[in-house]
Amino acid sequence: MKILLTGVTGYVGKRLIPILLSQNHELICCIRNVDRAPQEILNNPKVEVVQIDFLKPKDSVDIPSDIDVAFYLIHSMSSLSGDFEKLELETARNFRELINETSVKQVIYLGGISNDKTLSKHLRSRKNVEKELQKGNFALTILHAGIIIGSGSASFEIIRDLVEKLPVMVTPKWLNTRSQPIAIRDVLKFLTGVILHPQCLNQTFDIAGPDILTYKEILLQFASIRKLKRLILVLPLMTPRLSSYWLYFITSTSYKLAVHLVNSMKVEVIAKDNKLAEILNIQPLTYQEAVKAAFIKIEQNQVYSSWKDALSSSMFSTEYTKYIQVPTYGCYKDTQVVEFQGKVSNVKEMIWSIGGDKGWYYANFLWSLRGYFDKLVGGVRLRRGRTNPKDIQNGDALDFWRVLLADKTNNRLLLYAEMKLPGEAWLEFKILPSDSKNTLIQTATFRPKGLWGRVYWYLSLPFHIFIFRGMIRNIVKNGTKKG
Repeated sequence: MKILLTGVTGYVGKRLIPILLSQNHELICCIRNVDRAPQEILNNPKVEVVQIDFLKPKDSVDIPSDIDVAFYLIHSMSSLSGDFEKLELETARNFRELINETSVKQVIYLGGISNDKTLSKHLRSRKNVEKELQKGNFALTILHAGIIIGSGSASFEIIRDLVEKLPVMVTPKWLNTRSQPIAIRDVLKFLTGVILHPQCLNQTFDIAGPDILTYKEILLQFASIRKLKRLILVLPLMTPRLSSYWLYFITSTSYKLAVHLVNSMKVEVIAKDNKLAEILNIQPLTYQEAVKAAFIKIEQNQVYSSWKDALSSSMFSTEYTKYIQVPTYGCYKDTQVVEFQGKVSNVKEMIWSIGGDKGWYYANFLWSLRGYFDKLVGGVRLRRGRTNPKDIQNGDALDFWRVLLADKTNNRLLLYAEMKLPGEAWLEFKILPSDSKNTLIQTATFRPKGLWGRVYWYLSLPFHIFIFRGMIRNIVKNGTKKG
């Protein structure tokens, strides 16, 4: 069966790929930039990668016409540019018009469980997308899910941040709102189970786990699993704006996403029925089972996707490739060079493991301090961490950097700063192998914007020299220790 998949680099889409391939389907993977395509789909004979931006006119791309099923997994909730409601509707319209010209029999859409009487802006947008897709010349299957629990999911990581960092929480009143969480593995079972299922065509289903819990209960049960004692005090006077700031400063979410989440959390998210579980013979995991399963993946370093790696969690526009060519004109640079003897692979492993829990190899307290100041002015801070402790792919989030290029073949890692800056910044590592001595070149590039950008560079120059010099030396020192 030939399946078209959108949202390929998103949290759910990225996890669907290996499942669909294991079921022997052929995949058409739609992605805004092929440089961000997951490694496992490149050069795979069962996968065709199509570069497409659904915000642009349909005649800008040509997709195969012999498609059987399509997954629509595109969301713009945390977009940093424009009105995400308008973006989502325009994207859905362009998708529908394009897919109408193929032989597709079924489109599967994953949206959110909604309360018909009270809709947040986020859920209202999802409803409008559904209405747009229903105009298509295909059978539409709609799945509505509540909060998704799994390693790397936004909900899981926010809960984890709150519980593991705060022994005492003074919380807004929406913590008494009820919700019905679902495990990511069950979401994937439902998504694949409805493929051309005769009882699922032109149908809408709510999917959820068996537990109905308040957000306070969700946090306390999480704490119990982690063997942590937590005190939660609900403060009814906390406004939505204060609640959004509270989530933003405590967790790794962006402020805009925090606003949308708070607005959604004020409304109960409970499944209306569970008939799809009966149709597909699926027994969803309990909330506690879902949390435990997520930590098994974390402990085994098998977190396959994270919401933070999606470009919608960053400052990037869709013009992703323009950042890959590091500019030279009007830029300040700090270049550090160290020659070393030993295995290139060991030093490269150190570079590929940078950030996250491992830190930046030198003056980590200064990196943390910079991250703290970044958060105060609305940046992403260091708390995003990294999805995998050893592996990096193009487009991944890496603390307050974004991975532009992770080229192991040519020994080059290029990062772009997503911290708040009066300019733009790149950090590049490149190893030049040699028969006698290998060379590691580390280059920090800053392109200032206006006078304040230049002032910032010169004020921070002593710290840069101190940090960058120590960082490259420790990378080489620790890498060559391995023999």
